[in-house]
Amino acid sequence: MTVDETPVPSTPGRRLVLVVRADPVICGHSGEARCLAEVALTRGFDDVRIVTWPLDALEAARLPLKPLDRVLPYSPGITVERPDPVGDYRVPDGRYLAGLVGRLVELFLDGVPTVAMSLYLSPHALAVQEAVQVARRIGSPQVVTVAEAVGSDITNVVRDCVRTGRFGAAAQLLSGYLAADHCVAVSQYTKDLIVASAATLDSLHGTTFARQCAERIAISYPAVDSWPYLSLTDDAIGATLTRRGLSRDGYVLFLSRIASAKGIDDLIDAYAGSRSAERVQLVLAGRGPQEDEVVARVAAAGLGERVPVLTDVDDAEKPALMAGSAAFVLPTREEAQFVETFGIALVEKALAGGGPVITCATGGVPEAVGDTALLVPQHDPAALRAVLDDVVCDWTPEQRAMAEQDARAYALQFDRVAVFDRLFARVERAAVPAA
Repeated sequence: MTVDETPVPSTPGRRLVLVVRADPVICGHSGEARCLAEVALTRGFDDVRIVTWPLDALEAARLPLKPLDRVLPYSPGITVERPDPVGDYRVPDGRYLAGLVGRLVELFLDGVPTVAMSLYLSPHALAVQEAVQVARRIGSPQVVTVAEAVGSDITNVVRDCVRTGRFGAAAQLLSGYLAADHCVAVSQYTKDLIVASAATLDSLHGTTFARQCAERIAISYPAVDSWPYLSLTDDAIGATLTRRGLSRDGYVLFLSRIASAKGIDDLIDAYAGSRSAERVQLVLAGRGPQEDEVVARVAAAGLGERVPVLTDVDDAEKPALMAGSAAFVLPTREEAQFVETFGIALVEKALAGGGPVITCATGGVPEAVGDTALLVPQHDPAALRAVLDDVVCDWTPEQRAMAEQDARAYALQFDRVAVFDRLFARVERAAVPAA
């Protein structure tokens, strides 16, 4: 059962602007922006813009990217803008940001009532607020702003600033966040993390960020498109698996960013020497900074062809890979620069069906999976091996079917239509400022 996607009448000249690291970046919030954009077309917005970074900037940042020729198209009515940088080599990092802010100023001043939503505070929410300030100095923009915070905004910026005594950068981030008309976080865990970090900053410098954050931040879970997962057929699953040389229930799947915080080394260690390894392959799918290390670890463990590493999985085949797996494992763990503040891939897997999810109760993961996943301690390959072997080798078909049903029912609350409608019910209560 899906959420009602019946379109509402469009209001001429109503725009939604989403500022985000969009496709081809491999990131759950890139997918979230796509989901919000698509739903906006059915909810009265006749102009939807995703304002993001030029491809050369994404490549230079060494972000994990999808194959460019297999990025799914957006619906008509959604425009992806990648503003060119402003300035020359003497402006090393600000060139792209200047281009982004400049384009936002132009959009905010063209007379169209606009909701501008940023995903990630640094630098997107800061760019939106700077553009709003400029627009208000020289005109009367009709714009309402929504700033969505994710965990890395705090772990990668505020915590580090607190640790190193760099008060100014943390104050800039939190001030820019609170300057938005609506402040949201992707999970209760994320809000709690923001408030706790702000309280530390307050205790050191006499500011009042924590109180403001506690009062103003609402929760808006990431939006997931359920249709590609719920509409899967056996033929579609079979075709994808055949193309990849896999068999249904013949592999355990890891599909995420290949980085230390995702616990992929723990998974490889758990699989090595397990009973599961005698029955199923371990498929590691994704891109990330530790691809070479993972390939080397697999080879060192003598796993060879039992553990294929797939770095070219696209959005079209991801649902089938998830649905065909005997289990989906994401042993995510807390590290200084990253905490899993929700777990979008876990929701996608629950919607796809197939074997159960095995993960860790880290950060916002419990909010993403409820009581429908099998939880193991962080940094514990032995415990992971025991649960993996139980699921792969000992579970009955009845256990699998019940787990699949429960997980899908829980995950439907994160369908993109439900998330969009909850968020924009809050936004629409605030009138767009008059011109």
